[in-house]
Amino acid sequence: MVWPDGGWLPALVAVMHFLAAMGTSGHAILSKRDSRAAVAWVGVIWLVPFAGPILYLLLGINRIRRRAVELRRGKPRVSGGEALAGFAPLPEERNIPPSMGALARLVDHVTSQSLLEGNRIRPLKNGDQAYPAMLEAIHGARQSITLSTYLFANDATGRDFVRALGDAVRRGVAVRVLVDAVGMRYSWPTIARHLRRERVPFARFLPTRTPLAMPFMNLRNHRKLLVVDGLIGFTGGMNIAQGNRLLQRPRKPIRDLHFALEGPVVYQLQGVFAEDWAFTTRETLRGPIWFPKPYAPGTSLARVVVDGPDERYDTLRQILVGALSVARKRVAIMTPYFLPDATLQDALQTAALRGVRVDVLLPGRNNLLIVDWAARPQLEELLRWGVRVWFSKGDFDHAKIMTVDGRWSLLGSANWDPRSLLLNFECNVECHDSRFARELDDWFDTRLVDSREVTLEQLQRQWLPTKLRNGIARLLSPYL
Repeated sequence: MVWPDGGWLPALVAVMHFLAAMGTSGHAILSKRDSRAAVAWVGVIWLVPFAGPILYLLLGINRIRRRAVELRRGKPRVSGGEALAGFAPLPEERNIPPSMGALARLVDHVTSQSLLEGNRIRPLKNGDQAYPAMLEAIHGARQSITLSTYLFANDATGRDFVRALGDAVRRGVAVRVLVDAVGMRYSWPTIARHLRRERVPFARFLPTRTPLAMPFMNLRNHRKLLVVDGLIGFTGGMNIAQGNRLLQRPRKPIRDLHFALEGPVVYQLQGVFAEDWAFTTRETLRGPIWFPKPYAPGTSLARVVVDGPDERYDTLRQILVGALSVARKRVAIMTPYFLPDATLQDALQTAALRGVRVDVLLPGRNNLLIVDWAARPQLEELLRWGVRVWFSKGDFDHAKIMTVDGRWSLLGSANWDPRSLLLNFECNVECHDSRFARELDDWFDTRLVDSREVTLEQLQRQWLPTKLRNGIARLLSPYL
C-alpha cells in the first residue's frame, strides 16, 4: 500500500512519540531526586525517538523499591512496645551529651524505634571468639532460638551450628532459622540437607528458583541475627563459615567483628527476626517464649536500626550523613566495601574540612576485586579534601563499624555501598556509650598501626591502563 504525500502516518508516529516522551519525561521529572539524573533521562527520552522512552521504562524506573514495598504490604509488623515499657528513656532523661542530641533526635524520627537504656554490648573478634560464644548460648537455650544469616556455609563450622540447633530441637527448644536464598548457595551442596536431617525448622528468604522470581535477585536479606531465649543476642557482620576461624588456618581467612548483646535492645532484634520470619513463612512469633520480659544488665543506650528497600528505604544513609554532620573531633569508619554516593562523599569531605579527623579503613586485599577497583577513583576526591584512607594488611577484613567523637557507635551488617544502602535488608545497632565507643576506637587504632595509609600522590601515579580499568569499574558502582 502506498501512502499519499502528506498522509497521516508520519503525523501519527510523531504524535505517538510525543505522548510517550511526555509521559516518561514527566515521570522522570517527578520521581528522580537527583536533578542531574532527571536532566540526563529527559535528554535521552526526547533525543532518541521511541528508543528513549523504552530505555527509560526498562532502566530508569526504580522497580526494586516498588517490588519490596509490594512484597511487604499487608505482612505483619511485629512490635514489642508493651514489654519495653519502662526501658525507653524519655527525651529529657536521656544520658546523651548535648553534641549528640541532634543525632539522637534524627534517629528517633527516621527509625521509629525507641532508644533503650540498660544494655550491655561486647565485641567478639573473628569466629574464634564469636562462634564459641554463639554455640554456648545455643547449647544453653531453654525456650527459643532464632537465627538469621545471609551465608550459612556447608562446612565444618556450618555443621557445628546445625548439630547444636538439632540438639536444641530435641531438648524441646523452639527453633527457627532463616537463610537468604542467594546466600545459601554460596556453598554447594547447600546446608539445607543437614538442617532437614536434624529436623531444624528453616526457611529461605525470597527463593529465586524460577524465572518469575529473578527480579528479586537484588532484594536480599543481609541481616545476621541470633537471639537465644529472647534475652541474649548476637549481631554484626559475620556470616557462618569456616573462613572466620583464623586460628584454624582456613584456606580463605576472613577477619571480622561480631557483637554479643544483652538487655532491652535484644527485644528489638527479636522483633526484626519475627517480622522477616512472618514475611517468609506467614507464621507469627508471639508470646513469652519469643518475647520474655527484658532485663537491664548494663548501662548502654542502644537501639536497632533497620534498613531496606521497603518503607525503611534510605534510613541508614540519613543516619550516616547525620552522624558525620555532628562530628567535632574524630570519625572512624571500617567497611569491606566502600562505594559512597555523592551525598555521603560530600558529608565525609565537609567533616574533614571542618577539622574533624576522618579515618576510613578498608581491606588492602578485597575478595571482590571489581569493588576495590571501583572505589579507587572515589578515594582521590576524599584524599584531596582531607579524609584519611588506610588499607589493612594481611587477611581480608570484613568488619563494619563507625564511631564518632568517642561517644557514638554504629555496628551491624551494612556496608558503605549501594547494595547495602539501597537494595539489601540490613540490621544495625546504634549505641550511645563512651566506654564502648572508646573500646572500638582502641581496637580500630591497633588496626591502623598494621595498615598502610593511602596518599593522593600514590593514586595519581597509577598507570593509565589501571586508571581506565578503575574508572570503568566505577561506572558499574550502582550495580555492585
